[in-house]
Amino acid sequence: MKKNDSDELIIANREIAFQNKEKEDWAAELAIANKELIFQNAEKENRAAELAIANKELAFQNEEKEKLAAELVIANKELIFQNEEKENRAAELVIANKELAFQNEEKEKRAEELIIANKELKNAEDDIRKLNDELEQKVIQRTAQLESVNKELESFSYSVSHDLRAPIRAINGYTKILTEDYAENFDADGLKILQSIIRNSKKMGELIDDLLAFSKLGRKQVGFSEIDMPHLVNMVREELLFEDQENIPEFEITELQNAKGDKSLIKQVWINLISNAIKYSKYKVKTKIEIGAYKKDQLIVYYVKDAGAGFDMQYYDKLFGVFQRLHSQEEFEGTGIGLAIVQKIVQRHHGTVWAESVISEGSCFYFTLPAIND
Repeated sequence: MKKNDSDELIIANREIAFQNKEKEDWAAELAIANKELIFQNAEKENRAAELAIANKELAFQNEEKEKLAAELVIANKELIFQNEEKENRAAELVIANKELAFQNEEKEKRAEELIIANKELKNAEDDIRKLNDELEQKVIQRTAQLESVNKELESFSYSVSHDLRAPIRAINGYTKILTEDYAENFDADGLKILQSIIRNSKKMGELIDDLLAFSKLGRKQVGFSEIDMPHLVNMVREELLFEDQENIPEFEITELQNAKGDKSLIKQVWINLISNAIKYSKYKVKTKIEIGAYKKDQLIVYYVKDAGAGFDMQYYDKLFGVFQRLHSQEEFEGTGIGLAIVQKIVQRHHGTVWAESVISEGSCFYFTLPAIND
């Protein structure tokens, strides 16, 4: 009995050992299967993550495709619009080409008309040129005739004036002798007549002297050289003579630039203008005379200004005329030729003379001379 039990125990142990061994093998296989399962799960997770990324990429690509599709739709519309615009433009170009062709035809017609007009204009210019040539010849001939007549007139004026001086002086001198040596032979009316002869002969002598001076201007050659103008004006001022009762003028002289001209003739200009300024200020309490100059372009503008009687500007056109007077002889003495001499001298220097005035407030006379080049 005991031996059977032992054998059964041995067999049971072996069975248990075998089962344990089976269990261990199963456990090892289960461990390997678990590892495989874990690996497969990890692979599945990786695959799922990759699928998620792939899905996102696919969704992004789909969105991009949709955007591209929308852009293509817009581009197609734009293309259709551009095609329509091109067709419209083509139609407009066709119209423009027709208009251009019409304009070209009109231009050709206009060009032909211009050619005809130019020919007519050239013919007219030729006619005008011929007329101008003829006119210039006539002007030259007429100018030569006028110059000849003027020279003859100046010569005649000079001769007449010169020849009249001696008898006028004789009349004046003999009349003075009658009043001084034979006064007792005349009554009061006779003496009054003799004084009238003396005054009028003196006045006629002055007129003749001025007329001679004016005539000589046309015969005198003008020499241009630099004039020391401050020295010349001071010389004129120092040579002025005044009566005892006469106002001594106050001079205000600013800077006077030198100019080009004939010194002796320009001296006469200053004498006449300054003498006039003094003469027409004689009824003023004070005689104030301003003398100055300024440069304008290539000219020097000189001026003489007084605060005297002035004159009415509506008679300005008579101011520089020979023997023209804007005041009566009784009011201001003179022959009325001084300003004509000034104008003639200034014109012979290629200059200009003009004046501004207000009655009872004074006058300002201007004249120009060529400036000295720097």
